[in-house]
Order: sequence, then C-alpha cells, then structure tokens
Amino acid sequence: MENNLEQQAHTELGTIRITNEVVAIIAGLAATEIEGVAGMSGGIAGGIAELLGRKNLSKGVKVEVGEKEAAVDLYLVVNFGVRIPDVAIRVQENVKKAIESMTGLRVVEVNVHVQGVVFPQEEKEEETSRVR
Repeated sequence: MENNLEQQAHTELGTIRITNEVVAIIAGLAATEIEGVAGMSGGIAGGIAELLGRKNLSKGVKVEVGEKEAAVDLYLVVNFGVRIPDVAIRVQENVKKAIESMTGLRVVEVNVHVQGVVFPQEEKEEETSRVR
C-alpha cells in the first residue's frame, strides 16, 4: 500500500518527521466519520491483521506524501440508500481538512473509489456473527 516515506521539516530545535502511515491513519479515520460510509475496503493484508486482533486504521487508504503536499486514494464501502456523490464529496472535504490541520501538508487531491455497498440486512448479519 504505502511505503515508509515521511514528510520532514527542520526547525531550530530539530527535525519533525511525519510518516505516510500517520497520514493514512488520519485520512482513514476522517473518512469513516462521514455518515453513509460503512467502512474502508482493504486488501487481504488488512483482513489478516484484523483476524490477529489488530485493527488496521490505514486500511483502504493509499497516500503519497511529498515535501509539502499529499495525495490520497480512499477505497470505501458505502451504505445502501445514500447518494454516493454527496457522501464522496463530504469524505473528500473532511479528509483534506483533517490532514491539512493536523500535519500542515497541503492536500492536492483526494480520490474516492467506491468499492461496494452494504445492505441493511448484511449489517445485521455481521453484528450477530460478531456477538457469537
């Protein structure tokens, strides 16, 4: 997914480094805050990490971080019945705002890839299987 590059800044007191993983976590959390987003769509590695009991907070996020700019690709699953373009626009705005305010990077693009739709019946089945 993302490599271990980092955004670096030099100050009088030393160096500040922000890894791509941190930017990806910020983007993933900001995306899932939006109503209508059921979750992130990750690859097989994300599923294995969750099976081992670790929540992968950067699942479904790919970031490219330069010296002062960042580009983000998000892979989402949305709830059935939502207007997808509206949800995607709100995700783009929230992710851009979160990354820029927390890291100081300028976000040049937030690409949203809708990978699936979760139906209400599927949500109930998932919840009952988790309880068991």
